[in-house]
Amino acid sequence: MASLIDNNHTRIEVTDGALIPAKGNKGLFSSWQITFFGAILILILLPVLKPDPYWRILKFLPDGIFITFQVTFMAIVCATFIGLLTGLGQISRSVLFNRIATIYVELIRGIPLLVQLFYIYFALGKFLNIQGMVAAVIAMAVCYGAYMGEIFRAGIQSIPRGQMEAAIALGMSRGQAIRLIILPQTMRVILPAIGNEFIALLKDSSLVSVLAISDLLRRGREFASTSFLYFESYTMVALVYLVFTLFLSRLVAMMEERMELRGK
Repeated sequence: MASLIDNNHTRIEVTDGALIPAKGNKGLFSSWQITFFGAILILILLPVLKPDPYWRILKFLPDGIFITFQVTFMAIVCATFIGLLTGLGQISRSVLFNRIATIYVELIRGIPLLVQLFYIYFALGKFLNIQGMVAAVIAMAVCYGAYMGEIFRAGIQSIPRGQMEAAIALGMSRGQAIRLIILPQTMRVILPAIGNEFIALLKDSSLVSVLAISDLLRRGREFASTSFLYFESYTMVALVYLVFTLFLSRLVAMMEERMELRGK
């Protein structure tokens, strides 16, 4: 999950999400179309041509899809809040707040998400009664909060310093300037990056299946373990993930295009 700002300090990109179709790039857009509509076509044809087992598998997955999106939405909301605090902490003049935020980012980014899931559910579960869903949301929010903190920090620093100086010259405090002037502009810059993090989080949500949460992947595993149709089960799971991630990647691209038009 890497974020960066271009030379003009006007755009943030996250490079590890799904392929984002860029406006005006016909080759990339064509690749997205082929992949997206091809996946949908295969997802439809398999149950039609071979209802047993593909239609049975497809009927078995909706509960898992709901759980997957439930975990993803809750985690991204919490991660955004944590990221905002972390980003502000990294640019804070308070040495204590700055050190806490910086150490948090370095610590969390150095530990794999799967390890964090096990640690919160099993290790902390020894002292706290943390249920599977709660543990999954906490672990993913804490993990992605560190990366979101980097996005917020980069977004805030991409706003010209003259904006802060002008706000202070008008009599605002530093906190008021950040809240009323800097953050609204920052949100416009980082929204595409947040959308991309949402896509990455959706894919990583498959890891929560290790906590016995019946997400999309675990539902596929449950069907495969009872029917021994591993190839068919995981094929359908992969296609569902692919369709959702590509669809969301297109939404992120559309949002980015609209924001670029508004900025002109």
